[in-house]
Amino acid sequence: MRAPLVFLLGAACGVAVMAAPHGIAHLHTAIRRTHNGGSHPAGETRAHTHAQFEFLANGVLDKVAPLFGAEKERVWAEDWNPTFLHPQPAVDQEGMVFTVDHHGHHAVWVNTQLDLKNGHIQYVYVIPEAMATVIELRLTAAGDKTRVLVSYERTALSVETDEHVLRMAEGDQRSGPDWERSVNGYLDKAGK
Repeated sequence: MRAPLVFLLGAACGVAVMAAPHGIAHLHTAIRRTHNGGSHPAGETRAHTHAQFEFLANGVLDKVAPLFGAEKERVWAEDWNPTFLHPQPAVDQEGMVFTVDHHGHHAVWVNTQLDLKNGHIQYVYVIPEAMATVIELRLTAAGDKTRVLVSYERTALSVETDEHVLRMAEGDQRSGPDWERSVNGYLDKAGK
């Protein structure tokens, strides 16, 4: 009678040892979900969008390009009010870091490219636990005007913001006329 009991006990231990890696993996996933606020399982795809628009600015490249620095943008973009962390005092330069209030959400922005001479400007901003965005501008001379291509690449950082990112991409694609009107309105007042 003792031999079957030892065999059953040994078999139960063997099954437990064989199942342990799977149980530990499931436990690890459950802990990670709890730690991450239950947002989504590891590896699940979040909403990711790419949208762009293009417009003509009524000025030459060396006059138009500086308008897309974070500090200088204040002159033409209504409600644009970044709070500079670097540099101090605020000045447009590559690597500038600033914050912007996005409808009650606090976003941290970093300029990753500010090549005004060649018309390449890029910003990355993150709204924690909501969205990461890359904004890239490519400016090219078009006679006495400047062609401005703006692209937005957005990624949701939580399941709760997937839909918001998709809606923002739709709005991004329609932003060209507003940007064109605002930039050209400023250039007309400033005498180009």
